[in-house]
Amino acid sequence: MSIRVESTPNPNAMKFTTDSIIFEGTSSVSVMPGDTSEHAILNDLMKIDGVDNVFGYQNFITINKQFDVEWDSLTPKVTEIMEKYGY
Repeated sequence: MSIRVESTPNPNAMKFTTDSIIFEGTSSVSVMPGDTSEHAILNDLMKIDGVDNVFGYQNFITINKQFDVEWDSLTPKVTEIMEKYGY
């Protein structure tokens, strides 16, 4: 599998897209600080230091980082978790 990392108009958000479906259906899923999700992958991503919130829809997850965190340190951690789940 491969994960494509794309920038967004928001410099504090990056989109991580896969070739397969992560979330079935037509509803999006988001997790804010202090929340949990029925999707374990989102809960694991929220545990990464520097992640502010996550948003998922079908084959992608958008990560919003905290202002003082650099993408160079965050992106490998996000990719590692997604790969752990088979993406």
